[in-house]
Amino acid sequence: MPLKISHNVRLKLGNKKPPVTRQEIEQCFANRTGTYLEDTREQHKSDPPTQWFIAETYYGRKLKIAFIQKGAETIIRTAYDPNNEELRIYSKYSTSN
Repeated sequence: MPLKISHNVRLKLGNKKPPVTRQEIEQCFANRTGTYLEDTREQHKSDPPTQWFIAETYYGRKLKIAFIQKGAETIIRTAYDPNNEELRIYSKYSTSN
C-alpha cells in the first residue's frame, strides 16, 4: 500500500512530541486489528472521506492514524498519540477483522 505524506504533514509529524515517523505509521497499518472508522465531524469532512484507526507500532506505541484512500493510494492526514476519549471510541466502534 503506497503511503503519500505531503511535505506539510511530514513537518507536522516531525514536530510532535515525540515525533511520528513514516515507519511507525507503516507499522500501525500492519498491526491494525480493528476496522477503519470514518471521521464525520464537519471540519474534517472530505471527498473521499477521512478514515482513522488506532494501532500499535512494533514497540508498543499507540497512534491514531487519519488518512484518505484514493484508489490504491493512502494519503496520510495526520498521526499522533490518541487521547483517552479516542481510545474509548475506537474500542467501542471498531470490530476485529
